[in-house]
Amino acid sequence: MAKNYGPSIKDDEQYEALREQGASKEKAARIANTPRQKAAKRGGKASSYEDWTRDQLYRRAQEIGIEGRSRLSKSGLIRALRHH
Repeated sequence: MAKNYGPSIKDDEQYEALREQGASKEKAARIANTPRQKAAKRGGKASSYEDWTRDQLYRRAQEIGIEGRSRLSKSGLIRALRHH
């Protein structure tokens, strides 16, 4: 049985499973709080990070607040964004 994480987490079981898989608290909460119907509608529309330019990846990393982004190559930015 999943622990109750309070009103800020909508799906405690999903949140706990994501944290056990290594997701950050922020990412796990974001996913656990997305209604499943809405997530299913949005899925698959975003292009792959490999299709983005380094500048686009850098701007996204800047929005998220990834540290050390200016020193990262395109592949490094992709890795950092995927593991944020």
